Amino acid sequence: MTDGWDWRRGGETPARPPGAGNSPAGPPTTPEAGNASTVPPGGPAPGHPPVVGAPSSGWPAPGHPPGGVPNAGSASGWPAPGHPPGGVPSAGSASGWPAPTAGGVPGPAGASPWWSDALADPWRDPAAPTAVVVPGAVVAGIEPEAVTDPDAPGRPTLRHLLLIPVITALLAGTLGGALGYAFAVRGGAGGAVLGGAPVDPPALAQRKPESLAGVAERVLPSVVTVRVSSLGGTSEGSGFIATADGHVITNDHVVAGGTGKASVVFNDGSSAPATIVGQDPESDIAVIKVSRPGLRAVEFGDSDALAVGDPVLAMGSPLSLANTVTAGIVSALDRTMQAGEPGGPVRYYAAIQTDAAVNHGNSGGPLVDGAGRVVGVNSTIKSLVAEGQEAGNIGLAFAIPINQAKRVTQDIIGTGKARRTVIGARVDGPAGVAGGGLRLAEVEPSGPADGAGLKVGDVILKINGRPMTEPTDLTALVRKYAPGSVVTVEFRRGSARQNTSVRLAADAK
Repeated sequence: MTDGWDWRRGGETPARPPGAGNSPAGPPTTPEAGNASTVPPGGPAPGHPPVVGAPSSGWPAPGHPPGGVPNAGSASGWPAPGHPPGGVPSAGSASGWPAPTAGGVPGPAGASPWWSDALADPWRDPAAPTAVVVPGAVVAGIEPEAVTDPDAPGRPTLRHLLLIPVITALLAGTLGGALGYAFAVRGGAGGAVLGGAPVDPPALAQRKPESLAGVAERVLPSVVTVRVSSLGGTSEGSGFIATADGHVITNDHVVAGGTGKASVVFNDGSSAPATIVGQDPESDIAVIKVSRPGLRAVEFGDSDALAVGDPVLAMGSPLSLANTVTAGIVSALDRTMQAGEPGGPVRYYAAIQTDAAVNHGNSGGPLVDGAGRVVGVNSTIKSLVAEGQEAGNIGLAFAIPINQAKRVTQDIIGTGKARRTVIGARVDGPAGVAGGGLRLAEVEPSGPADGAGLKVGDVILKINGRPMTEPTDLTALVRKYAPGSVVTVEFRRGSARQNTSVRLAADAK
């Protein structure tokens, strides 16, 4: 409103402003935006006819309602409070007028926010112009098309929603595993304790020097792998260090057929070139030499002191498996052997039989007793295969007695060749005689047998108590002893048994 008294808060009657008179306060002001135009003085509101009985200003005369029609229910002709002009009630209100606002909040929908009953104000100046505020009509329009900001973050897709928990689970698992490992290593709380309380190990597990493990630890640094080049390839076997200056004992059949070039692989995996010093095919012993400082020679034992049942270890490189150790016992002593390849030399020896596992490649390696002393040189095996087929261990292995091998080695180192021990007699036929023994077919004049009184036709029964049953027995057992050794020979001449002593000699070869 521009003048008069109106209530902008329902239920409140504002005080009359100071200086208000019966004359207009001045030209009316423009109503608030969105309301109808204010009727200027001197004319009716736009779109309204002149009021009958109104002064020249165009406003209704005092006591007359707009349009000159008195309002029913009012003595003055003006609408009574609570009734609209012309006596027509207003829709949406019991009084016909829009409901007032409460606390400045508009009433029901469609009600004017500027409800007023200023026309019924007894203190109102009738000549003052009035302005009726009418709410502007809401014009339905078309909402503008929504604009999407290309830089605004979009809604996450299903792939993104699945990727986030997967990455989170992986990170959590990695962190959990790392923490678990740290707790396990550092003995964190709740970690499982494996095993019982520590106890003293048994005596066998303490690896005393006389135990098998102690013996192996002491001997293995002196065991080597021998490789010899030949026209057909490379021959490989085993050996052991006999002297601190580099002499190595091995089998003759390991180096046989070689071109003279050899190499030795030590226990620590290092290798060095070697040269062949000499070899004795009939005893199957060969000696090679390697130049290397700090070598540890083996300790030699006494093969004549062995007894059946003594524990022994076989060491070497079976099937190219270096530093292999197998254990067994002495199965038999003075097991006479005749070995050799077709067209090659025939080898004879009274071997130490053992059940320690020995295979190809063990040849030339040491057989040691329970004290770690070398008592034999592993040489041959027995196997249930046809000739020409590959043989394997079946618990029947044979070693050259170390007393014989030492003697041959010393001969080779000293003279380049070994002496052969002989008795000066030859047996008759490929087999023994009925009732046991070997019949002499030949006795060399002035030889050891002739000097002991033996004659052709005598049957040799025993040598140093060892029974003679096969022709091989006499040759192999005699070569076991060194030249100059004296042996006891039990023989039968006719029906009489006799004993004689024979001093063995070296063959002049």
